[in-house]
Amino acid sequence: MRILGQKPQPKGLTRFLFRLPIRLYRVGLGWLLGGRFLLLHHRGRVSGKTRQVVLEVVHHDSAAKTYTVASGFGAKADWYRNLLAHPEVRVQVGNRNKTATAMPLPTEEGADVLVRYAARHSRAAKALCRYMGFEVDGSAADFAEAGRHIPFVRLVTH
Repeated sequence: MRILGQKPQPKGLTRFLFRLPIRLYRVGLGWLLGGRFLLLHHRGRVSGKTRQVVLEVVHHDSAAKTYTVASGFGAKADWYRNLLAHPEVRVQVGNRNKTATAMPLPTEEGADVLVRYAARHSRAAKALCRYMGFEVDGSAADFAEAGRHIPFVRLVTH
């Protein structure tokens, strides 16, 4: 794996496009995104206001009632920092709403999550790595190394 450098958070039109899926959830069409995405309702660490972000689910364990998501903008992403300050959240998958507790994953567990995700969705995993500023060759070892640099969060539903 080679580190290329992380891209800045989107602004302007790109930010608007990234936030379009939130509108789908707001009008009751979140089910169109299937189980691969969820709407995370969280509290701002400074303002205390409710915030929302749509995230891709990299792993779902129905038996353990957990969803694992990755911070594509790294540890500086606002939603990630908000979860560290206020871990009690609400998730919406399709039309189902659940309360959850956010738990950041240890580095090695993040590596394992990305390796398993890459085995199921190699193109999406490569795109996530590229977006995060990592060049991977597609091997499990490269994905594991990239996974050690990407912050992952497990959302444990109640």
